[in-house]
Amino acid sequence: MAELREVQITEEKPLLPGQAPEVAKTHSVETPYGSVTFTVYGTPKPKRPAILTYHDVGLNYKSCFQPLFQFADMQEIIQNFVRVHVDAPGMEEGAPVFPLGYQYPSLDQLADMIPCILQYLNFSTIIGIGVGAGAYVLSRYALNHPDTVEGLVLINIDPNAKGWMDWAAHKLTGLTSSISEMILGHLFSQEELSGNSELIQKYRNIIAHAPNLDNIELYWNSYNNRRDLNFVRGGDNTLK
Repeated sequence: MAELREVQITEEKPLLPGQAPEVAKTHSVETPYGSVTFTVYGTPKPKRPAILTYHDVGLNYKSCFQPLFQFADMQEIIQNFVRVHVDAPGMEEGAPVFPLGYQYPSLDQLADMIPCILQYLNFSTIIGIGVGAGAYVLSRYALNHPDTVEGLVLINIDPNAKGWMDWAAHKLTGLTSSISEMILGHLFSQEELSGNSELIQKYRNIIAHAPNLDNIELYWNSYNNRRDLNFVRGGDNTLK
């Protein structure tokens, strides 16, 4: 069995020597659950899947994945695969705040938006890379559309719905902590938060002062209301 290793990305990396900025094209498509924005890098390669990413709560595609794809070891992947970075509704840069009473999509409904993206781009298969809430969204999509998924990289996924104890703890925490602090507690370990490193301070400032913080809270609520994915690692109902 391959050994699992923890990889820590601590900061954004500058462009490598001789590395030109990639050309990005941003698109928006209408779906049964509202508009979704995504950004495409690279050119589709024949008979190769697209890499499709989905970010965690409190982040967008840039803050979640840009540091990863700027690493030297990722350059071969960048050159050989087209990438589609999906922003959850209302998380894209410059997104307007949703009106009061707006019904934000559930995580299942966010997964149901992905076929609209692939149809728009005329892509047939993907390799999904998801973090946290985004990992759940891609897992749900893969369970619903297994023939279109050639692989998944899932980071910090919780496939289970919150139990009553989790629900009560979340409610109590909400009485004493701000939304930004609760999201930081989801993104980082208690040890990391206690260290209060430059990285923690950076993300605390980004989330606390985000102009779309109300939108972020809606995504956060959808994540906390997720259903069980109902699959077990190594069991008969695993992803193929």
